[in-house]
Amino acid sequence: MPALTAEEVTRYQQDGIVIPKVGLDATTVAELRTKLDSFLAEQKITDADYVPDIIERDPSWLRYGVMPEILDAVAQLIGEDIIIWGSALFCKAGKGGKATPWHQDGHYWPIRPLATVTAWIAIDDVNVENSCLRVIPGSHRDRVSYAHDVDNSDTIILNQVLKPEHLQSAPPRDIELSPGRFSIHDVYLIHGANPNNSGKRRAGMVFRYMPASSHFDREMAARQVRDMGVLDLSRRKLHLVRGVDRSGRNDIAR
Repeated sequence: MPALTAEEVTRYQQDGIVIPKVGLDATTVAELRTKLDSFLAEQKITDADYVPDIIERDPSWLRYGVMPEILDAVAQLIGEDIIIWGSALFCKAGKGGKATPWHQDGHYWPIRPLATVTAWIAIDDVNVENSCLRVIPGSHRDRVSYAHDVDNSDTIILNQVLKPEHLQSAPPRDIELSPGRFSIHDVYLIHGANPNNSGKRRAGMVFRYMPASSHFDREMAARQVRDMGVLDLSRRKLHLVRGVDRSGRNDIAR
């Protein structure tokens, strides 16, 4: 049976996001919670609103990104040749939280052609109360990377903020997830999240997948750091997790 039904694929194409009916089992969720706590302690991380590069810090995280429940769904959306190029934790503590401003991921991602998806996997209950992901459904359809402003405020976790005139009129949708459930969203989708001051932790992890027909351009990544002041992606390891490198230009980790 396919990971995504035909209806779910259509919903992704229309909305730019889908929550598959399948999810990770309770045993895996319990394992993830234990791993998260030990990882934060070992890494001495106190501000866990956004923790990038978790695979680089601890390669054992990779095994969750290749679980068939997730990878099979991703393959239906971007094809069978797949590279994981990014990973992160979002662990909002429940007080003194930072907002994730409205933005598009691809605005500062050095991937050409820009065709990639993100899987957002819930470790805790993720809901409106503790500031779940919010999206503008359908904002991906024009395949346009809109202009962003630079905001280096310490109240937000990214410094790239969508210009107000590009915030489309469709009402935001809250993406609520129970532990082990995950969403997959398109690189052009406009999304963000409110600060979490609920008193309840909101923990999740993400993996970034690109089709291996695209090129991860390290020189472009270095220019983006200089020109935009964004996180340096130029040294990211590329993990070919299914198929072959169709582009022939990606330096795959061995």
